[in-house]
Order: sequence, then C-alpha cells, then structure tokens
Amino acid sequence: MIALARMRLAGFVRTARALPPLIAGLVALTVLYGGGAAQAAEAYGVSAVLLFPVLAWQTKLLLDTEPDTQRRLAVVAAGRRAELAGGILAAGLAGLALVPVALLLPWLVGGVTGPQRDGDLPLALGMTVGLWAHLLVLPAAVALGALASRAATNSPLYGLAALVGGVVGVYVFGLKDSVLPWIAPPVLATARVGTAGPTGWSVALLTGHALLWSAAALAGYAWLRRHRT
Repeated sequence: MIALARMRLAGFVRTARALPPLIAGLVALTVLYGGGAAQAAEAYGVSAVLLFPVLAWQTKLLLDTEPDTQRRLAVVAAGRRAELAGGILAAGLAGLALVPVALLLPWLVGGVTGPQRDGDLPLALGMTVGLWAHLLVLPAAVALGALASRAATNSPLYGLAALVGGVVGVYVFGLKDSVLPWIAPPVLATARVGTAGPTGWSVALLTGHALLWSAAALAGYAWLRRHRT
C-alpha cells in the first residue's frame, strides 16, 4: 500500500498535475485574505470552505493520473484493498501538503489579526481552531474526489458532473437553514463555528459528522470500484 501511494504521488508530481490545484488554491486564498485582516478562527474557517473544492479536485486529478491498465495490474499484484487504500492514502497526503500553505499564506498578505476586543479568541487558540477546520474538511474532500474519479464513474463527463454536483450540494445542504444538513459534510458549519466561537460539544459533533460522512462516501467509492473495475 505504501509503495502504491508513493508511486501515485510521484506520478502526480512528475506529470505536473499537482500544479493546477495548487495554483487555484493560492489564488483563491490570496483573494480571500486580500480583503482585509480577520480573527484567526474566522479567517481559517472560511479558508477551509474555499479549499474544499480544490482538495476534491486535486484528489480526482491524482486518482485519474494512473492509467486504467496500470490500476488493474496493481489490483492483481497487490490486491483490491491495498490498491484502493494506496490511492486514498496518496490523495490524503497530497491534500495534507496544502494545509500548511493555507495556514501560512495569510501571514504573508496580512490576512490574520490577533484579538481586538474582549471575548476574541487568543491567537494560538484561533490557529488551533483553523487547523482543526482544515483537517476536518480534508477527508470529506478526498472522499468526494474519489467518488468523482474515473475509476468510480468510468466517464470523464460523469466524473465532472459528480465533482461539481457534489461541491454544490455540500454548499447548498450546508446552509444554516438547510432541512437536510446531515446529508452533506459540515464544511459551512465548521466556518460558522469558527466565527461564533467553538465549544467542546460543537467540535465533537462536527468532527463525528465529518468522519461518518467521509466513511460512508469512501464505502460508496469502494462499492463502485468493486463493480466497475
């Protein structure tokens, strides 16, 4: 599994497919933070919302880099579970590499400020909340990107539709007044909690929701792979 993950990451970087999502993420974050400084928890919560589609797209690109024939050979050589887990691990590591960039960039453009009023979160706590927000959306983005990959959809058109439709659905069902908030990962809810101030209960609830949604989506990805590969 580790060797397969390393091979996918090497191919992703060597073919320069890693550059488009990196550039898109940098541009989106620069535009966001260029609007002025905000409290760390609030700024990073919105940053995680913006990065969600970028991370999902990056996952799709990484999984689509490998040719179909090579993927089938990997299934035969290493087993279906190891091959599938290697791809998810590679996508998770690639997404994880963007998190430090998202946390450091605002300091370069003056997008984060320390506490200004009584009741504002301390800077260290705000940055911890920001790290949590990014780590929370990462597995959900990887799961959505995997569902939109060529191995799961067998069609570039269906894959693109799954990616765009999934991102739009996450934002629509994640609205504050949504009647079905549980059907999407708590991407927008995480940003709202970062703005209002997190509590232990809200952090535990959103973390559990995100992990359960990601596990269900990855189970769907595994099911599709089993019936399409």
